[in-house]
Amino acid sequence: MLILSRKIDEKIKIGEEITITIIDVHGDQVKIGVEAPKNVKVFRQEVFNAIQSENKAAVVDGKEGESQRAISAVSALSKLLKK
Repeated sequence: MLILSRKIDEKIKIGEEITITIIDVHGDQVKIGVEAPKNVKVFRQEVFNAIQSENKAAVVDGKEGESQRAISAVSALSKLLKK
């Protein structure tokens, strides 16, 4: 991890396209501005974690839903074959 000290209005560059600007420092709170291309998604860590959790849950739900549909289809086919 790179640790930098910056003052208000000073910037940090990440590559050529991303700029972090220190906007304000008030007590233990630091306000930053992030300039990045529209195709770069920028999230607070807790929001990113929530999105990741939702995505993982959707995959699990999707797989369980597929399994249930497959079981239902096999059950329906078995009933048809018994007739």
